Amino acid sequence: MPSMYQTTIIREAHSEGVGLHTGVFGHIRLVPAPADTGIVFRRIDLDNFPIEAQGHNVAKVSYATSLMKQGVLLSTTEHLLAAIYSCGIDNIFIDIDSIEIPILDGSAEPFMQMLEHAGVRKLRRKRRYLKVLKPLEVAEADPGRPGQIRRIGIYPADEFRMRCYVDFPHPLVGQQEVEMVVSPETFRHLLARARTFCFERDIAPLREMGLIRGGSLENAIVLTDDGVMNGPLRFPDEFGRHKALDLIGDLALAGLPLLARVEAHKAGHSLHTQLVSRLLADPTLWTISTDETSHAVENAPFAALSPATAAD
Repeated sequence: MPSMYQTTIIREAHSEGVGLHTGVFGHIRLVPAPADTGIVFRRIDLDNFPIEAQGHNVAKVSYATSLMKQGVLLSTTEHLLAAIYSCGIDNIFIDIDSIEIPILDGSAEPFMQMLEHAGVRKLRRKRRYLKVLKPLEVAEADPGRPGQIRRIGIYPADEFRMRCYVDFPHPLVGQQEVEMVVSPETFRHLLARARTFCFERDIAPLREMGLIRGGSLENAIVLTDDGVMNGPLRFPDEFGRHKALDLIGDLALAGLPLLARVEAHKAGHSLHTQLVSRLLADPTLWTISTDETSHAVENAPFAALSPATAAD
């Protein structure tokens, strides 16, 4: 059963590392925050400029989910957001002194360790949920596979449940599917250690695009044409698990814990954030509720529910 009260962390936690795409070294610090703060990044290299982890701050997404506010950018937020969101942390400041969240080992495991060190504290304020009332589906053609469709949908439910399906034409990947109720325990044991991955053939083109400048065999699985360059894998279906991890991190941009079922079929960051955008843009699809009543909360602040910008 979801918690009735909002939470934050008990103490600060720190980490540092290189950004996957920019190659820029940065330091992050998790800091306790008061009730109704939400998840807020602070660029401490820019006078603590705040960037809320909310749909209306989504920048262009392709190979990672980035946020932008008033021209200030923060890249590759999804792994950290997935950990925070899955752990039920409602209010937290994330101080960072660079343009990109460190990739660390390519998974959410190091962020989970930070959160475990930080601990969880209940606050004296009722938790608010985004409860989905009507289905919403988004689909697009799969550019790499003519005639096939990528899609994602969100549906009413009394808990946060997700199903994520991937299909890559590779002997180690193929069709993989993860279905689970999202909780601190399930995320910790099923998804947190799953690492990001890329294909060896894509490395040079991505670098020509100015991406994966910080990528290495220490922070990403690299797939050759018929195997893996830097095994062993942590799970036989590590690729599907990591895509599910990414999905949760992107859904965190809804701004409140979800009471919904999400199904993603070969989707990616673009479709994930389009779903969040379209959901928040139509208030007939959802209500804000508390665990205690499951009824709409009157006069609830809607700042966290601004629609995301259209994503490419």
